[in-house]
Amino acid sequence: MRAACAWDPCVRVCGIPSQHPGVAARDRTDANAPVGTDSSAMTNPPRDSDGRSQPRIDARQLWAGGVATAIVAGLVALVGVLVCRWLFGVPILAPSRDGAYGDVHTPDFVLAAAGAALAATALADVLMLSTPRPFVFFWWIVGLATLAVVLYPFSTAAPLSEKAATAVVDLVIGIAIGSLVSGAAGRSARVRRVSAGEPAKISGQDRYRDS
Repeated sequence: MRAACAWDPCVRVCGIPSQHPGVAARDRTDANAPVGTDSSAMTNPPRDSDGRSQPRIDARQLWAGGVATAIVAGLVALVGVLVCRWLFGVPILAPSRDGAYGDVHTPDFVLAAAGAALAATALADVLMLSTPRPFVFFWWIVGLATLAVVLYPFSTAAPLSEKAATAVVDLVIGIAIGSLVSGAAGRSARVRRVSAGEPAKISGQDRYRDS
């Protein structure tokens, strides 16, 4: 017995095996865990049958933010027209004789901005359900679309001042839509952890997908 004690490094006291520090720490964690709780679940959250988590999208919150963004975008377009025509004297969208408000092109411009906000909301919804990095794709699409709209006035025969003013208003609208919709989309996304074998639930308001 003395020979075994002298040569076996795993024996602290003769006949009593020592315990590795990591094993002892894990045993203490298991002892402190609530009854019926797997200690591994405390550090490794449960995932679905494929080993992946399932983000949940609150469609009601997302589209409420989209409608609010549409209102903001319409107001930005209206204020932009008024500022350009009345404050700076640049007659965008209509001749100067039509006054500070302009003609029928002004409400069309406002409705187009609101429609672009709703389209951006639908885009964010689809990307969050189908792509691995939805916000990267969202900002690329919104950024390129905004760039196209900003450059379009320079292809017309209007004076340079009107082209520049229209481009600035379009740029502000694009930035407002992109930032507000992405913020609403990020706020509406929640990660739902599911246990193995639990089916994903799909309803009108809470839709799930695999990340």
